[in-house]
Amino acid sequence: MIIPVTKEHEQTWAALNDALWPDENSIDEWIKEGHERGLDKEFLYMTEGEAVAFISLSIRNDYVEGTDSNPVGYIEGIYVKPQFQNRGIARALVEFAKKWSAENGCKYLASDCELHNESSRKFHNSVGFEEANTIVCFVMDL
Repeated sequence: MIIPVTKEHEQTWAALNDALWPDENSIDEWIKEGHERGLDKEFLYMTEGEAVAFISLSIRNDYVEGTDSNPVGYIEGIYVKPQFQNRGIARALVEFAKKWSAENGCKYLASDCELHNESSRKFHNSVGFEEANTIVCFVMDL
């Protein structure tokens, strides 16, 4: 069952974010950031009363690679606890994201991953995404 994140589950949601992005924030910072952004685009996958996965969605109105109209539903993050992987949970979350995006006036659902994240690339391709572009980003100190 997929449920929206509420105050009741924000600690669990933050811990799942921390598992996906361990170098980004502390649990308290995830919760603070979630409240600042609004938790209305954050969802948990529950099984037997336990949150085992999450998906973070957004609506983007700027240009998104491979699209020709706005708004675009966007998967900002998706994570399934390792012991629950390969059970169709991530696929169910993507199906939920497709429906959610369409209900919010989007013609597309998009996502991204880092170039070296081969397992994420394989997953995205397996659930129907098509690679729109590959870019390398550069920066220099001034």
